[in-house]
Amino acid sequence: MPGPFTDDNDAAGGLVAKGAPGDNAAPLSISEISALLKRTVEDRFGFVRLRGELSGVKRAASGHLYCSLKDDKARIDGVMWRGQADRLPFAPEDGLEVIASGKLTTYAGRSSYQIVIERMEIAGEGALLALLEKTRARLAAEGLFAEERKRPLP
Repeated sequence: MPGPFTDDNDAAGGLVAKGAPGDNAAPLSISEISALLKRTVEDRFGFVRLRGELSGVKRAASGHLYCSLKDDKARIDGVMWRGQADRLPFAPEDGLEVIASGKLTTYAGRSSYQIVIERMEIAGEGALLALLEKTRARLAAEGLFAEERKRPLP
């Protein structure tokens, strides 16, 4: 049901005040446009899968994972709640290419949007093998594969 400021049949998707520019149409408040944008984004882009490079990866004291996903032209902020972040089979780090699945949400206070990540996986076999090799090299540098450290099986 369209409200006084929307027209769901409008080419703009119902996000503009009715009427032509310069007429006496009532302006939208910032809160009203933010609420309309929130409803539109969350209804029309419920669940998405995004491929991008992780940047700004930060694990908060709460256990939540905050990051950005980016490609060569754009960036989107992301959050993964502690429950899902604890179950990741790899450690997210800057520069890692991933596929993130989740829901787009908006935050009216900053007029921004983000993805609430429900699942994250490494994008492509090459990236997975590179991560495995990096982990192997780190463990080898710590001497964990040295012959003198090996113990006989019981």
